[in-house]
Amino acid sequence: MPQKTIDLLNNALEANNTDRFRRGNLICLPADAQLIIAGDIHGHRRNFERIVAFADLPNNPSRHIVLQEIIHGGEQDPEGGCLSYKLLFDVARYKLDFPDRVHIVLANHDTAFISDIKVMKDGKEMNRSMRAAMEREFQQQSDKVKLAIRQFLFSQPLAAKCENRIWISHSLPADRYISKFDWKIMDRQLKINDVVKPGLAYVLTWGRKHSQAQLDKVAELLDIDFFILGHQPQEAGWCKAGRNLIILSSEHNHGCLLSIDLAKSYTIEQLIDSIVPLASIS
Repeated sequence: MPQKTIDLLNNALEANNTDRFRRGNLICLPADAQLIIAGDIHGHRRNFERIVAFADLPNNPSRHIVLQEIIHGGEQDPEGGCLSYKLLFDVARYKLDFPDRVHIVLANHDTAFISDIKVMKDGKEMNRSMRAAMEREFQQQSDKVKLAIRQFLFSQPLAAKCENRIWISHSLPADRYISKFDWKIMDRQLKINDVVKPGLAYVLTWGRKHSQAQLDKVAELLDIDFFILGHQPQEAGWCKAGRNLIILSSEHNHGCLLSIDLAKSYTIEQLIDSIVPLASIS
């Protein structure tokens, strides 16, 4: 059982690295496609199932999906340990089923697990909770499974960019880091120091509360019109956090996804109209 899991994660790692649309650490999506964007999932299995059902990739060969932040939250074992790694394994299988159409971008809880730092959610230190559950399940092989998870998470791209001028990433650097941020990280191989504070991938995935002035500067630099991010909790499942920024959440009963046609240009109002409540998906 542990070796099967390790092989699964290693195969999914390879699929991340050989994704046909990957250029460095950026997924460059084609214009002749549809796209489903999910927010943070945090172990919410039912919402993941709804997202998969809505995407219906087997019957929609031109459709892509961007997922983020699978771990930390959701089901627990009898001792209260976080079982979100089981959902991560299912996402890895999903990636292998559709290697060039399922794209998982790096998130801050991923960097926390890779670098083994404390990260709190709902009053619980999530890395300790998830490690304890894995140690109970995988016992002597748990260190090997944890390493395979770290390596899989580390293989994830940092962002996706669409030809209709939409950018998707878990977050953006906080205002105080934006002027010094080196966007060439999108073009080069990721290094372990990048995911450790204050590395570039760490800064990219942990930023919050972006000013409109900085959003406009980054949009011009990246040659895009709109940002779709996660990371910042949204009780309603989404919010318009600037004239060119929508934040999505998919981790609770009010969670949402965004469904768009990459051949079309959008206004912010049209993007908002394309948000789908996950509770509406059977």
